[in-house]
Amino acid sequence: MRMRKKKNLDERVLSCSDLLICKLFNLGEPLTAELIDFPAVFGNSNPVRLEIGCGKGGFINQAAKTFPQINFIAVEKSENVIISAMEQTFYEKLPNVRYIIGMAEYLDLIIPPRSVERIYLNFSCPFPKVRYAKHRLTHGNFLKIYKKILIKNGLISFKTDNVSFFEFSLESLSANGFRLQNVLYDLHNSELTGNIITEYESLFIQKGLKINYLEAIWK
Repeated sequence: MRMRKKKNLDERVLSCSDLLICKLFNLGEPLTAELIDFPAVFGNSNPVRLEIGCGKGGFINQAAKTFPQINFIAVEKSENVIISAMEQTFYEKLPNVRYIIGMAEYLDLIIPPRSVERIYLNFSCPFPKVRYAKHRLTHGNFLKIYKKILIKNGLISFKTDNVSFFEFSLESLSANGFRLQNVLYDLHNSELTGNIITEYESLFIQKGLKINYLEAIWK
């Protein structure tokens, strides 16, 4: 079911334009894009972290408040969804969050090589049908992109409620040269600290579902 376009969406996005780095879509034409100058965007040289699929922004905005010394980039392909995240950042006056509206497939065209210290994949669509596996954000095609943009010993943090997707991701990450750590099938009954709960995560916890979590390090 297609989401109805939010009222005054174009105007609302425009009002938050200072937070928007770019829109990145494949429109059937060759993509031309410049690499982002992170120090120019943020006004500092702090480490950069990236969330792919930020949804309504609960995680990215809380992370920005928790780690003010870190710069955060949030990516979401739907303007209809990302506007909630952008408006939260705008109203809370968070200086260390910026946004990209567009497709993750093209992130290496605009994100400089070896520039991101951590990538967050929080409750990405599992695409359960095998024929759609290439669309999973832990498929090898996406991992090639992450390898390009992660710094040495950069980290991927991955959370999902879907065990099949989790096990697919374990295999894919291992096969593509990532070193795994903190592999948990029940995050909230573990000793791991520092977890920031997302909107989906909160709903899943209320339903009594277990949250799967892992970290993958790229050398």
